[in-house]
Amino acid sequence: MTQKVPVLVTGGAGYIGSHAVLALLDAGWPVAVIDNLSTGFRWAVPAAAAFYEGDVADRALVARICAERGIGAMMHFAGSIVVPESVTDPLKYYRNNTAGSCALIEAAVAAGVPHFLFSSTAATYGIPEVSPVTEDSPKVPINPYGTSKLMTELMLADVARAHAINYGALRYFNVAGADPEARTGQSTAGATHLIKVAVEAALGKRGHVDVFGTDYATPDGTGVRDYIHVSDLAAAHVLALEALIAEPARSLTMNCGYGRGFSVLEVLDAVDRVTGGRIDRRLAPRRAGDPDSLISDNSLIQATLPWVPRHADLDAIVAHAFAWERRLSEILVGAGS
Repeated sequence: MTQKVPVLVTGGAGYIGSHAVLALLDAGWPVAVIDNLSTGFRWAVPAAAAFYEGDVADRALVARICAERGIGAMMHFAGSIVVPESVTDPLKYYRNNTAGSCALIEAAVAAGVPHFLFSSTAATYGIPEVSPVTEDSPKVPINPYGTSKLMTELMLADVARAHAINYGALRYFNVAGADPEARTGQSTAGATHLIKVAVEAALGKRGHVDVFGTDYATPDGTGVRDYIHVSDLAAAHVLALEALIAEPARSLTMNCGYGRGFSVLEVLDAVDRVTGGRIDRRLAPRRAGDPDSLISDNSLIQATLPWVPRHADLDAIVAHAFAWERRLSEILVGAGS
């Protein structure tokens, strides 16, 4: 039986972080959240979690939280995630993602926190020559977002060799969907994720959906991606934390995806099926750096953790995202946003 130590979740008021908080609380873990609310929402943090407003780079604050809550593990989701913005404002990404992570890891080591889960990304692979992508595939990121995440992975590996800490770096593919009970979901305005954009369009919040590129080497010419339900991803974090606690000398780096891809047009067809409508699709040129296909080889996580995805169905992912989008409108009206 894993000892359920208090967990500090950074970015716990954001999209993936808030789902991880729910997964931890549902499984009986004590949880504290730190979030500067730059993109997260205070209402996304359940009352059962202790909340601290602040920045992960504030070492004094992190030290205080660790002391007050007896933190035994950290899950690090805080950071900037918009790829095009990382190209135009790289210093923001190296400051928020790399330097911020460095300060947090320093605080973890100083406080004697022995376990660290890191939210990494398939962007560390850049444009892979082969898909599905394994963890051993070359890491050649093509934008500052991917580079900033890879730098943090490298930091964690070095720190784990020098200090009494182990880590898990989970490389996400395309995260989508929302909590099946509609307790939280993707709430940031102006999001660029396809399923979020598509359900907004289905509800009239956007006039159309741009399809970037129709000449890829894929069955229908549009880009193919591996979509993973955010609740399955959150469950993987809890299982990875249990694995780190069970084997303190072992660290883990694993892909998080389903090992199956869907094209942009297949996703839009799924949204039409779920919503009973028809999204206006507008064909647009390719975006620089978009690979034809990006699919995970998830055999390592399947072999390492007792992870059994519960929502590996595109229509279910879309249905949960759509239900959340409708609820979000009510929440924002109630919050005066």
